[in-house]
Order: sequence, then C-alpha cells, then structure tokens
Amino acid sequence: MIEPIGVEQNSVVTSLGTMVYYSTKGQPWQDWQSETNKKLVFLHGFGGGSSAYEWSKVYPAFASEYQVIAPDLIGWGRSQHPEKDYNCDDYIKTITEFLEKTCGEPTPVVASSLTAALTVRVAIARPELFKCLILTTPAGLSDFGEDYSRSFFAQLVSTPVLDKFIYNLGVASYNGIQNFLQTRQFARPERIYPEIIQAYLASATQPGAEYAALSFVRGDLCFDLAKYITQLTTPTAIIWGQKSQFTGPEIGRRLASLNPEAIKYFQELEDVGLTPQLESPAVVIGLIRAYLQKLA
Repeated sequence: MIEPIGVEQNSVVTSLGTMVYYSTKGQPWQDWQSETNKKLVFLHGFGGGSSAYEWSKVYPAFASEYQVIAPDLIGWGRSQHPEKDYNCDDYIKTITEFLEKTCGEPTPVVASSLTAALTVRVAIARPELFKCLILTTPAGLSDFGEDYSRSFFAQLVSTPVLDKFIYNLGVASYNGIQNFLQTRQFARPERIYPEIIQAYLASATQPGAEYAALSFVRGDLCFDLAKYITQLTTPTAIIWGQKSQFTGPEIGRRLASLNPEAIKYFQELEDVGLTPQLESPAVVIGLIRAYLQKLA
C-alpha cells in the first residue's frame, strides 16, 4: 500500500480482527493539529485491491483542520483477513466498532460505494456516532429490487476452485487490475497512472485478500438500500459519477428522492466514473469542504 506524506499507521481490535488505519499526525501536520481535536473519517469502497489508498489524494487536504482517520476495512489492505465468507452484518458491526474506538463523539464520515451504503445502515442504527455523511456513489448494488447475485458473473464466481482461479488471474495481477480500472472504474483510462495500479495490486496480493473480495463479487454483501434509506436522519450529501458503470446516477437520484429531509445535496459529476475521489480529487475536495460547512 502507498500512503501520503505525514501519515502514521495505527490499529484497533474489532470483533473480526485487527483493523489498521492511517491518521495525519506526522509532519507537516503535527503543529497544526495541536490546535484541534476535530476528527474526519474516510471509508473506502469494495473491489479487488481496495484499501484506504482510495482516499489518499483527498484526505491530506483536510489534515490542517482535522485529525483525519482512514482505515483499511477488515479483509482489505493491511487489516486482518479472516478466512470466511463475509456478509453485510460483518461490516456494519466492524464499522460501528471502529467509530466507537477511534472517535468518541459525533464525527463527519466520508464513505464510498457499497461501503457508503452500509454506512447509511450504521447511521440508522447508531445516529449518535455521526455528525454528517458525505457519500460517493452509495449503492447497495441490489437497489430497487435488482438482484446482482443472480448475474452471470456472480454465479460464475460462486463456483468453488474456479473462484480463486478467477481472482488470481483477473484481480490479483497487474494486468487484471489495470483492465478493471480502465474498463469498469474510471470514465477516462488516461487518468490511471502506475501508482494507482501498484496500490491496488499491493492490497489484492495480501495473504487472504481473496475472501472479502470474492464475497463482494459473489454478491454476498449486496442489498437493497432503498429499503433502508428512508430511516436515515443524519444530514447527508451525495456525490455521484455520471459514468459509474455499476449503478448510474439515475439510481442515486431515486435513492435521494426517498428521503429529502436527510439527504440535503445530490451532486452528479460529469465525465467521472465510480471513484471520483481518484479520478477528480480536486473537485471532490472542494465539494467535501463545502458540505462539511453546510451540513454542520
């Protein structure tokens, strides 16, 4: 994995194992942070090779104002990789435990894709943990009755032995990651540079990394966010890449329309795919900064 300048690695123990997280406490941020105890959490999404790196081009911009905290979720990055089939409750529980142990007061949380959808469920169950939510492409991937787990690829990856072959060939390899980023994650392939591929590859090749990734690809972590989002009370802003291939912005607008009392802002970004925080980080930084002021 690759971290920005001025980041320290720490860890907390959850019920599923040790979760590693990165915080901006080193130089050049140390002197600035002595003046604040405000915290800001960034949670990465799921996919082969995912990790806190996903937010590494964004969170340093907030290090002089906040104590930034960005974990590798259980099963990803440098965190522990239990050899198990993962489900939604595993992440709802460990995200809750992580916030309890690292924050101690209502905290703004920025989260991505399926993790963002799961974080909505955490906020519904434990609203006292959150000051506000800023979410990029928060989709459950089975929204409004769609069942991703019945797709051809999800069924294919559910085949024993074949699943790990597909993972090793298509996910835990430089060419596999590059192809996925170019064809499925980014709107414009020329925005992908070698460091991004190397960071994803480093996470994807950690011992046991296939368990969480295959649970995701099989659809074990997918759910219908539309069934939950009406219960959300935390002030929320949503950013959605116009060219997100898994779930287009029309899904986002439908989700936002279900709860306008909580979801204060919905911003569609043109010519951006699933992870605007990697593809257009400067724009995302500007939006997050504005939402932190407005939602507070």
